[in-house]
Amino acid sequence: MDFLDQVNNKIEENKTEMISSLSKLISMPSVAADETGAQPFGAGVQEAFKWMLETAENDGFATYNADNFGGHIDFPGKGPGIVGIIGHLDVVPEGDNWDFDPYGGEVIDGFVCGRGTMDDKGPVIASYYAMKALQQCGYKPDKTIRLILGLDEETNWQGMRYYVSQVPNLPDCGFTPDADFPVISAEMGILVFDLIKKLPEAKGKGVELTSIKGGTAPNSVPDYARAVINDTTGGGYEFIKEMVANARKDKGWKITCKGVGKSFEIAVAGVSAHGAHPEKGENAISILMDFLGGINFLNDGVADFISFYNSAIGFDLKGETIGCAMSDEISGDLVFNVGMIDVDKKTAKVTINVRYPVSCEAEDVYAGLETVMARYDMGVVKGKHQWPLHVSDDSPLVKTLMGVYAKHTGDTESKPLVIGGGTYARAMDNIVAFGARFPGEAELGHQRNERISIENLMKLTRIYAEAAYELSKDEVQK
Repeated sequence: MDFLDQVNNKIEENKTEMISSLSKLISMPSVAADETGAQPFGAGVQEAFKWMLETAENDGFATYNADNFGGHIDFPGKGPGIVGIIGHLDVVPEGDNWDFDPYGGEVIDGFVCGRGTMDDKGPVIASYYAMKALQQCGYKPDKTIRLILGLDEETNWQGMRYYVSQVPNLPDCGFTPDADFPVISAEMGILVFDLIKKLPEAKGKGVELTSIKGGTAPNSVPDYARAVINDTTGGGYEFIKEMVANARKDKGWKITCKGVGKSFEIAVAGVSAHGAHPEKGENAISILMDFLGGINFLNDGVADFISFYNSAIGFDLKGETIGCAMSDEISGDLVFNVGMIDVDKKTAKVTINVRYPVSCEAEDVYAGLETVMARYDMGVVKGKHQWPLHVSDDSPLVKTLMGVYAKHTGDTESKPLVIGGGTYARAMDNIVAFGARFPGEAELGHQRNERISIENLMKLTRIYAEAAYELSKDEVQK
């Protein structure tokens, strides 16, 4: 019997235990929270991390804990070199309206159900049981196989940065099971920045803008935005009610209005989507700003800001009208998403999330904004930046993983992918995202009713076992 056939048989033997382990891990609500003593990301994350390390130690693996900021599980190799598998144990908040307990870990109709089953506890468990099956079958890897456990991937990566700073020997190559198959060979650069304008004090009587609020995160298309205005002339808001009615009828916008004390509120409902794919949503902020452009505001600064937004941003998703559009053959067009807005009587702030092509630079984006920003007396405050990642499709790493994927799925047509999202592949050199979502499979990570089919969980484990086996051979280089 071929060695990998033995490994696959062992994976099948471990099936019940693996499902039980995933259910146990799902039962731990590991949403990263504020530090509590020796628990940098809160009690839930710490419980999941401690359980994984103790499980591995009981199975005979070596473990490492970087002061509870992260750690790893090692399957030691005979020689130098490390193959890294980088997963994470933290999850996003569960939200509402689930059809089952988000932390129940129940098995329903062939699925393990609960928050984290797809992102990323299910893939972590698959990776762990892939290592375990190799170990149980007597495999002696040339290179150490290391399962790295991140603890705040869904928030700010503080833990991963600390882990990297503490570990002297990082992987030579590897993958993160936290995206899509077949292989993610490139991830676009990510920028978050604010566009800010100071607003002068309004003088006289007329329609004043009190506030605009919208969006909850830079990397999401906002599905709600609202503006509060005040007519200091006492003339009423009948003309705005008529504008709202026309907008609903002519443009199909989900826009409403109502009196709030002496003020008037205008609210817009959009459609949420990931900031990497804003074309899949409807930006409530852009709809609201387009609507507000039809109102004659007393404050010229407010009018200028609204004019800036509608002229330089509007519904453009490529950064063309604001001057930062760019493209390359590998990753295509820049992606421009308005994630949040916060306006009061003194300051207007718009938070932007940009995904830029892998062959470009962050400063190219900022340089492109300068002319338009100066024209409207707007300022730019730089925020988060993640450098782009690109590993050649012809590299031994990508070719090895593509071969393993094709063998187990029969899919020889799919090509390596480029994404606008960001994974832990950016945390270390020569790492790419490899699964865990198969082509055509519904995206359930971060969604209510998150679940993973047992069939796919088993397939993942077989794929990751063979990937670790192939990459841990001495002949596989960078």
